[in-house]
Amino acid sequence: MELIYYICGMGIEKIRKVIYTDEFMDYYWSLDAKLREKYSYIVNIIETQKVVNEKFVKKLVGTPYYEARVSFGSNEYRSVIFTIDKESFVECTRLLFVTGFLKKSTKDYKKEISKADRIIKELED
Repeated sequence: MELIYYICGMGIEKIRKVIYTDEFMDYYWSLDAKLREKYSYIVNIIETQKVVNEKFVKKLVGTPYYEARVSFGSNEYRSVIFTIDKESFVECTRLLFVTGFLKKSTKDYKKEISKADRIIKELED
């Protein structure tokens, strides 16, 4: 299922394809419309820009995963754990958005990474 894109993303060639797990889509559709727009904006950046600012995408050190970051409100960060089809983000052409969560502290990562591992394993089986 495709996310809704901002008008600024229309007509720009996509260099990456984002694929979504059911778990991510359940999370996405639980969000309010304004927050879904923010996610669509980040997806548009990921799909159309070769190099993406660390403000939006960051490698999770010691894991095979990356994080897409969405800020909303004063200090509220919502994150998406995703995996890629190449060794580096710049080279990748396909991403899989595995799961999304509200980051309250750095402790949240361990739980979400375990969840992502479980989802990936289920997809591989």
